[in-house]
Amino acid sequence: MATALTQNRLARMVWPSTSQPLTSMRPLRRQCVSAFSYTRLYSEQTSPDTKAGQTKPKDGSHIGEKQQAGSKAPTYVHRGSAINFAIGDKYRIREPHEGPPLSAENWEDHPNARLEEFDELPYELFGTNQHIEFHAEFKKELTRLLRSYRAPIMYAFAYGSGIFPQAKPNRHVSDEEYRSVHPKPSQALKEVQASGPKSIDLIFGVTHTQHWHSLNMRQHPEHYSSLAKFGSGLVSTTQERWGAGVYFNPYVIQNGVQIKYGVTSIDNLCTDLSSWNNLYLAGRLQKPVKILRDHPRVRLANQANLISAVRTALLLLPPQFTENELYSTIAGLSYLGDPRMALPTESPSKVTDIVTHNMTSFRKLYGPLLATLPNVDFTATTPDNADPDANAKLSQDMDPTKRANMVRRLPSTFRSRLYFQYQKKFMMPRGEFRALMEASKDEGEESFKRRTGGGFERRIVQDDPAELQEIIRKVIRQTVNWPATAQTIKGFFTAGVRRSLRYVYEKWTKFRAGKAKMAAKKQEEAALKQEASKQETAKQEIKVEAKEKTKQE
Repeated sequence: MATALTQNRLARMVWPSTSQPLTSMRPLRRQCVSAFSYTRLYSEQTSPDTKAGQTKPKDGSHIGEKQQAGSKAPTYVHRGSAINFAIGDKYRIREPHEGPPLSAENWEDHPNARLEEFDELPYELFGTNQHIEFHAEFKKELTRLLRSYRAPIMYAFAYGSGIFPQAKPNRHVSDEEYRSVHPKPSQALKEVQASGPKSIDLIFGVTHTQHWHSLNMRQHPEHYSSLAKFGSGLVSTTQERWGAGVYFNPYVIQNGVQIKYGVTSIDNLCTDLSSWNNLYLAGRLQKPVKILRDHPRVRLANQANLISAVRTALLLLPPQFTENELYSTIAGLSYLGDPRMALPTESPSKVTDIVTHNMTSFRKLYGPLLATLPNVDFTATTPDNADPDANAKLSQDMDPTKRANMVRRLPSTFRSRLYFQYQKKFMMPRGEFRALMEASKDEGEESFKRRTGGGFERRIVQDDPAELQEIIRKVIRQTVNWPATAQTIKGFFTAGVRRSLRYVYEKWTKFRAGKAKMAAKKQEEAALKQEASKQETAKQEIKVEAKEKTKQE
């Protein structure tokens, strides 16, 4: 009876890409233990170029390691889930993305193409700059942490001060202090967090959020607040309709490590990366992160996000500037309009700390993109690439046509908001502005002409530089403010009152520490200026005495 019931259930289940019932797929039936088993099933496959008995990651996460530099980007194969059966490439149906094949010339025209395979990317090593070199052993630990989730995670990255330090170690941290945050800290974790223990921040990109939460709530009910009592439907609705489309579970202990993970859909992630509709996730990926599980669609959208961040920063910078100024401008984009920066919950020196202690990672992330821009002269040399103290000088061509092209190539939603601000400033008639917006639509156009700035874009870049910069900052604040505010408010429901208060207290502590640090730095600078002034006064007195002696003689 039980066997017949299981077969009937299997017969009603349909493979996503076909109408063929699962019972007719004999290889699948042999590998399936139970349709409703929450045991993760893996298909260990050895690629043709791998030695017998050896396997290599198929999620793209190995890119960025020194020993893998220059290697071909692997095909992504999902590593298993609660009810995703372990079947191989032989039985997986491939659906190519709609639209023309991507190339080095046209990929910016299709930043949100729905790619499924890495070989659909414009070229072989496309986007490998996103894979920052990282502590190899700790990366393995984070990868094992991902695999402990039965619900399918299609894309994942780690970010924040728990991964990329924002301060130099200045004291010995005891084991007790590490264990106060991480119950079982490994040696690799201690080396990464040498300046002090911090929670590890993660973002998971998933395909179907309600299904994912349903599976995860079965496996990890303790991760959720009381909101989960109302079911995965309400959790998913709260995630997608409030704020920036992310659901955070903070202060989670997983594999002996404290983490905070946010769940978002791949669609929401790629939309923000390609259009900048709220800059919440795009802003995080504009700074160095460690990608733990890659996806071709996200890699394409994120490359568009990164080069858009460079163009926006160039519009905010003078003709000559330094690497530090460029990276600080980029890192600060997503903090403009963030309510946490206006409240005593973030360190005032946060952007400076991020850039100062991660110059090499920023250079790895943006150096290849700067080299492709014809209007930027990037004079950094290869030896300086590994020097964290190097601060190369850059210059940009201020030709209105080239800068107009940069405006035209900004993300679509962000660009429309910028156009609207200048419609008000130039007092353009509404009908003329609507015609302009209709002509500037991305949808349905195949030519590269739409990536070329016209008369309206040239008028924008020929505006007074100070006013142009202020309007761009205003648009960024408008983009960031409401989603970030709503996301912060949502946190009190998704995390629960106790964990939310704990989070606010920790942020307030960081704010006080950052404020004290800035005050100490100002005092040090004032003392140096005072000392320099005394030395200059002493020199002047010596000169006066010398002149008086000369006169007396």
